[in-house]
Amino acid sequence: MSSEGSHVVRAHVDPAELAARPWLRFYPPGVPASLTYPSEPLTILLAQAAEQFPDHLACTLLDQRVSYRQLYEQVCRVAHGLRHAGVNPGTAVGILLPNLPEYLLALFAVWAIGGRVVQLSPLLVPHEVERLLRLTDCRHVIALDLLLPNLTSALQSQLLEHIFVVSLAERLPMLKSLLYRFERLRQQGHFHLVARGPVEPFTHLLEHAPRNAIGDQAELDDVAVLAPTGGTTSSPKIVMLSHRNLLCNAWQLRAWSLARDGEERILGVLPFFHAYGLTVCALAGVAMRASIHLHPRFETRATLQLIERWKPTIFPAVPAMLAALNRVLRAWPNDRPRPDLSCIRTVISGASALDPAIRDEFAKYGAQGIIEGYGLTEAGPVTHANPLMPEHVRPGTIGIPLPDTEARIVDPIHGETDVPTGEVGELIVRGPQVMLGYWRNPDETALALRNGWLYTGDLARRDADGYFTIVDRKRDIIKTSGFLVYPAEVEEVLLRFPQVAEAAVVGEPDPQRGEMVVAYVVPRDGNLDVKSLEDYCREHLAKHKRPRKFQVVSQLPKNFLGKVLRRQLRSAPASLQA
Repeated sequence: MSSEGSHVVRAHVDPAELAARPWLRFYPPGVPASLTYPSEPLTILLAQAAEQFPDHLACTLLDQRVSYRQLYEQVCRVAHGLRHAGVNPGTAVGILLPNLPEYLLALFAVWAIGGRVVQLSPLLVPHEVERLLRLTDCRHVIALDLLLPNLTSALQSQLLEHIFVVSLAERLPMLKSLLYRFERLRQQGHFHLVARGPVEPFTHLLEHAPRNAIGDQAELDDVAVLAPTGGTTSSPKIVMLSHRNLLCNAWQLRAWSLARDGEERILGVLPFFHAYGLTVCALAGVAMRASIHLHPRFETRATLQLIERWKPTIFPAVPAMLAALNRVLRAWPNDRPRPDLSCIRTVISGASALDPAIRDEFAKYGAQGIIEGYGLTEAGPVTHANPLMPEHVRPGTIGIPLPDTEARIVDPIHGETDVPTGEVGELIVRGPQVMLGYWRNPDETALALRNGWLYTGDLARRDADGYFTIVDRKRDIIKTSGFLVYPAEVEEVLLRFPQVAEAAVVGEPDPQRGEMVVAYVVPRDGNLDVKSLEDYCREHLAKHKRPRKFQVVSQLPKNFLGKVLRRQLRSAPASLQA
């Protein structure tokens, strides 16, 4: 383990501090309450890794292996190439890629010359991409060839100066490579990659730029990433994350994971275009000098093959991933040995609540240290996690705040007064990972950041030991007949009914009650006796909490992290009915 200051345990915690932060008693040995962070921008993570572990495997993709020395040399080439293309300090560069080594190259190269990375999701449609590019003044994009259709609108409006295109064709086995090229032919009319107008191969950046190091052009508090968020609201906001925000969060995760520098292997299937995958997989991985085993997108069979081949020690995931892997492993043929997951020392689950049944089944296949955490894009994103000590893990909670992170539960109306222990209020957090604000949106910034505290919009409670539990989103509270109803509380009851596989609860306008409680339920095995479910709710829920209407649906609308999109249920329920 590194001898750097981040792993020096403080010998004594002041009693007054312990009273204010009771969770410090549950920190694992070796994790201090406060860390010492690098004092340079994000590229220092890669520079130090290349210096200390030059021949260590930095990342893999299919049969491609890249060492830290190679990664750093290629970053220097790409940085020079981007600068030659007109990328300067403060210039925005969009990244429209799945999880590839080029994502890491693009990140660190843009940061090396003081640029800003704009995270672009492959799930966006062309006009949404164009809107984000205009909002962020982005004229340069690094994209996968098969994602060029997402840039159609921006190309037609002549918004872009450069599109550096990455292709997977040469890295795939022969048959898959042919299929890949035929898909490109179907999409774009070209079997081979064609450079035309602003479009040119990403490889040009590697071939024509010098290898020598390029000095950092950024400051710690400069914007490093512009991250669109608010996908569950009608008006997405763009979070400004600084070098300091992301570097500190990576360092916090490195300490919390009890990482053994140069020894960890991370399963990199969470998308890097989201803050969760970016920080927990990519940046924390480089901070640990770990090997990051990439796959362009999460696929159950491919993920199990990665586990068998590379024996990862850390698996950042979302509950939907674990549930999907459980389904495959549960149905594994008896005549073939089932994959052994015992190499996985830590599973970090975030983005939504982890069902205990999913957790227990995944543990049955050998995975160890399955913990829940919490974060949001505005905080880099991670603020809480359960300790990596079995006796201190509390399933169902998001755990305790990370080092240098403070958290409070305040009244949800005014947000000024702390509520008593055990009562529900709004979770607010403060720490070095908290964002600079929203891009060109001072009004929303003022609402979210108050006196140094980030108001998360999540309702939670804290117990006497300092463990936090998320109850619901503040905006999802249902106000019916003068009562407040938390959807998650009702959903918990619905999910205990044997015939219910999934459930989501929302409020719908009602002239008599203000709002009525409406439940959307997905039947297990296609069968659901609604009358029996109503009787069950009558037995287990107070009158004001009982759903007044049940909608039986075949599936719930979700984002790529598995979060239910309640806004879609409220706005277009008819299209979801089975």
